Amino acid sequence: MDLGLAGKVALVAAASKGLGRAIAEELAREGARVAMCSRSEAAITAAAEDIVRKTKGDVLPIAADVSTQEGCEAFAQTAAAKYGALDILVVNAGGPPPGRFDDLDDEAWRKAFELTLMSAVRLTRLALPRMRAQGGGSIVYSTSTSVRQPSQYLSLILSNALRAGVHGMLKTIATDLAREGIRVNAVQPGRIATDRLVQLDTDTARRQGTTPEAVRRRYEEQVIPMGRYGTPAEYAAVVAFLASPRASYVTGVSLQVDGGMLLSMW
Repeated sequence: MDLGLAGKVALVAAASKGLGRAIAEELAREGARVAMCSRSEAAITAAAEDIVRKTKGDVLPIAADVSTQEGCEAFAQTAAAKYGALDILVVNAGGPPPGRFDDLDDEAWRKAFELTLMSAVRLTRLALPRMRAQGGGSIVYSTSTSVRQPSQYLSLILSNALRAGVHGMLKTIATDLAREGIRVNAVQPGRIATDRLVQLDTDTARRQGTTPEAVRRRYEEQVIPMGRYGTPAEYAAVVAFLASPRASYVTGVSLQVDGGMLLSMW
């Protein structure tokens, strides 16, 4: 299926590794021009070079910390200076650290707030004028299945609380922006095999007195109907579709990619 992404300009935040990197690669493979950022200049440059080798795409690496206003502005402005247009914004950020409620002080909450919620607010604010000027665009937030079932991840209260805020914003602005041709959606990863999930499985194993391998085996044998963790490429394919013109009548949606793990009807 041709997703209609050839020549489109996409911004993908936090893309040096994991889900963000997979999304940037998928969009580049579909012919989009991709600006991708990370706090580490060396890491984002290496990731972009690898994507170019694999896809022959037009990829711009930008060193920017999206947990800050300055970083968000640098990302958006540098991309605009190179490409001009902005068709797709993918808001992604490394998850805040695990911890139970009693483990976390105000500083931990502040950092998570800036990273998880305010990066979405700021990048969206920066994208809207350009999307409005060109008559439309697509925004996709990469979040978590925890927004539907937070009790499954008791040590992820920072992520659980703040990603719910992103979804509240999503549902509000999707309605507000629909008549302007700007679609706003989210994709929720379940157990996708990334470095972040290794970190979470290791933390869970420490708390339960077991091993990360045992934690993964329990999910694959008892929790995930498809019996395995997903791959970043599988997740990225869904993001690319939702961001593309092929999903032109889809807005305000939060789509889970979790191998059937969540059992709720909505």
